[in-house]
Amino acid sequence: MKKVVMYTLSTCPWCMRAKKFFREHDVPFEYTDYDKADDSTKKAIRADCLAHGSEMSFPFVKIGGDVVVGYNPDKYSKLLGL
Repeated sequence: MKKVVMYTLSTCPWCMRAKKFFREHDVPFEYTDYDKADDSTKKAIRADCLAHGSEMSFPFVKIGGDVVVGYNPDKYSKLLGL
């Protein structure tokens, strides 16, 4: 299975839905809540988002080598072959 990594906000309802989607589909994932991260982690997240051609928008989901910005369960499913 492709590795799933997310940058989220702890209070964002769309971020919560993205986490719920992966849990309900038994897809392991890692996430970092941007708003709870230290300054160096925030800087690294900003750089990663910009490197993928995206502005700071959450949830920011990396599935393998693909990026999905925003809550998009159809795209998540397609990229994971669900």
